[in-house]
Formats: sequence, structure tokens, C-alpha cells
Amino acid sequence: MTVGFFQFAPILGDVQATIRKIDRFIALAKTADLLVLPELCNSGYNFESHKQAWDTSETVKDSIFVRHIESICRGNNMYIVSGFNERDNDRLYNSAILVGPNGYIGQYRKLHLFDSEKDYFTPGNIGLPIFDIDLCKVGILICFDWIFPEVWRILTLKGADIICHPSNLVIPGLAQKSVPVHAVTNRVFVITANRIGTEGNLSFTGLSTIADPRGEVLVQASQSDEEIKTINIDISIARDKMVTPRNDVLADRRPKEYALLLET
Repeated sequence: MTVGFFQFAPILGDVQATIRKIDRFIALAKTADLLVLPELCNSGYNFESHKQAWDTSETVKDSIFVRHIESICRGNNMYIVSGFNERDNDRLYNSAILVGPNGYIGQYRKLHLFDSEKDYFTPGNIGLPIFDIDLCKVGILICFDWIFPEVWRILTLKGADIICHPSNLVIPGLAQKSVPVHAVTNRVFVITANRIGTEGNLSFTGLSTIADPRGEVLVQASQSDEEIKTINIDISIARDKMVTPRNDVLADRRPKEYALLLET
């Protein structure tokens, strides 16, 4: 299958301008089966107030952004994972949506909020879902989730072949260095779609990355350019958890020795 990312700068508070930018670039990814876009793609990131975060949010059901992504997926027979500023009743979630050729499939809500996100969003409440898209099984994490190894392993134990990672990374280099490590320790593909540019006092670090189950960086973007990159992968590699003929990264686990992880 062919997978990729679109590294770009969504327009803070202007979903239509962001949609126009996606439309200008999407022709470069028409052969992709799965494409990942950055975090909070429908709204932008660096809000000046809770009101701005609220005013730029959408419900999945009534979202201009979701409907447009659905039209792209139908027209190109592809799947897209995108960050999404989600409104649900009186709460906001830093979410990611999965959309396919037949429309909206599901979402993930970010578990680990970063810095000022805690002023606007509620931590995720729907766990760590896995989505079977026939071509493969997809898990989703968002940005700062990268630093918590537990969530990567849980998605792997649930059967993820690919973990999609919409991001707005601002700490230079750290997450991008970790992605190949998470890929190899879990024997999965990882697609980190970061953004670029600046919003207020924040500068985003680019270097969107696709890593394979052997820990190899297959594709990496620049630090500052808007670009779509795609690559063909063999998904069966993610289903081989053998490191040596006698070592399986999942079967060799000893969960009884990990009880400390359950203590609060």
C-alpha cells in the first residue's frame, strides 16, 4: 500500500483557507491509500483564548472540514487521518478523525495534553481505538502522546499495523528522534505528520517522518517547507514480530513483572 503525509501550516481560525490549501496540494497524493495531516488541522493551534478555541471547533456531525475530507476520500479512493478541533456538548477535545472512501469512520481523542492545551481541551475519554480499513489496522496518537511508551504498546497489542501521529511539534527534534524507536520496539509503521510555520510565539518544527518496523526512516520532510510525501510499504513486515528466530517482541513480554505500571 502507499502511505504518506501532508506537512503544512493550517490557517488559524480560517477553515476555508485551510481547505483551499489542502485542495492545492492533494493532487500530489492521489495515489496514496492512507494520508496523514497535522494536529488540529481544522482550526489551527495557538489560540489566544478559550473563546477562540471554541469558535474554531466543530462537531463531527456538522463539520465543514469533515465533509470536505470525505469528498476528497471519495474522489480519490483513499483514507485520511487528520487532527480535528472537536466540540462535543460543552467540551472541546483535541481529536483526530479517520475518513475513508465511504465517509467518516471514527475518531481518537488525545489522552496527554501539552502545555496550554490544558486551558482549552478535556483529556480524551474514548481510550485507544483500532480501525480496520481492510488494507491494514490503524491506530492513532496525537503529538505529545509520543512521549508515553505505554500507548504505543497498547495499540500494538490491539493489532495496529500503522500508527498515525498527527502533530504540531514545537520542541526541536525530540519526537522525530523517538518515532523510529517506537516503530522498532513495537514492530509497526509510524507516520508522523507535523506542521510548519509560526503562530504567535510558537514555531513548529516540521521533519514529518515515516518509519518502518525495523526502525528505518523511510521518508522525512524538511524543517520548513510545505510538502506531501508518499511511499510504498509492505504491510506484512508489521505483522512479523520476530526479532530473532527465538524472540518475539510481544510473546516474550512478562506482564506480571510490569505491575508498577498499574499503580497511581
